[in-house]
Amino acid sequence: MFSHLVLSLRSAGLPASITEYLTLMAAMKAGVADYSTEDFYYLARATLVKDERHLDKFDRVFAHCFKGLEPPEGVKVEDLPEEWLRKLAEKLLSPEEMEKINALGGFDAIMNRLKELLAEQKSRHQGGSKWIGTAGTSPFGAYGYNPEGVRIGQDESRHRRAVKVWDRRDYRDLDDTVELGTRGMKIALRRLRRFARQGAATELDIPDTIRSTANNAGSLDLKMVPERHNNVKVLLFLDVGGSMDDHVKLTQELFSAARTEFKHLEYYYFHNFPYEKVWKNNRRRFEEVIPTWQVLRTYGPDYKLIIVGDAAMSPYEITMQGGSVEHYNEEPGTTWLERLSGHYRHAAWLNPTPRQSWGHVRSINMVNDLMEGRMYPLTVNGIDEMTRELSR
Repeated sequence: MFSHLVLSLRSAGLPASITEYLTLMAAMKAGVADYSTEDFYYLARATLVKDERHLDKFDRVFAHCFKGLEPPEGVKVEDLPEEWLRKLAEKLLSPEEMEKINALGGFDAIMNRLKELLAEQKSRHQGGSKWIGTAGTSPFGAYGYNPEGVRIGQDESRHRRAVKVWDRRDYRDLDDTVELGTRGMKIALRRLRRFARQGAATELDIPDTIRSTANNAGSLDLKMVPERHNNVKVLLFLDVGGSMDDHVKLTQELFSAARTEFKHLEYYYFHNFPYEKVWKNNRRRFEEVIPTWQVLRTYGPDYKLIIVGDAAMSPYEITMQGGSVEHYNEEPGTTWLERLSGHYRHAAWLNPTPRQSWGHVRSINMVNDLMEGRMYPLTVNGIDEMTRELSR
């Protein structure tokens, strides 16, 4: 019945066997999932996925196999989830109508007004311009529009205008097994390589062996040398979530290429801008954070720092204490970027947004200035430019 799902999973490299498939069929026969797509998703994931590293691939295969799935006949409107019905009232404005809506006037004004509304508001609101609600023009809420505000209870970004996000958002780790499209990136990254012979002598030195044997009257005299390794050390900071969701494929290709090219590669994730903490696992990013100070103490100035992100954010996230969209940062983002670029003198920023668009985004220009012009597009030519700069 669901053999196409299992075959698709196996084609994607997931080790789903007939045993897991029969377990899924037995659970379906027992009515574990009934007619709920969500219940079936979790049941299929529990029975067919045996390693959490495959969860992201499972999600993509599942979405492909069941894209456009319709509810069974007989489902009534009142049976639909409430959040689906609420989205029908989502505020859709023309560009002209958006121009007429005024911002509150700065980060402090927005946060102070939010505190006042939290103290005053007693019920849910929809379609207005003042209260915390949905489908309106208020700076606070979801599924509406305002030039600057706090997004609350909305599934994902729509206009890229929020200066703060009041939600727990889950991101996915980048897949380092991606191969398609990475060849050009690998070739560009090779400019950074610096080979040295280190460690025990385990590799046969043919020229020296021939020379020594000849000098030894033909008696074989083997000469060994340490194996050549690329001794360049790279520290990769990867922006995930939000507007970076549009660039996941390109970033994964870079990540996969870097993992192949550099033996000494360390990587960390951040969201929008580097602050006082980063993380290694996006599924545990709230529980397993790593202080940025620890990163600075662990990896010396001999590492080359490459920050990957679209730099598209509210300027407050760069310049303000408490400006981060997800948490309260005690120090402005500029302070942390200056510490990173000061410690790692060979540092650069790779931006997946086309270079011709940078001039239209204020935050991109601000980050490029902070990096002293060392921002490059995430293209083969851009990587080539970056490696030339980092090799100086």
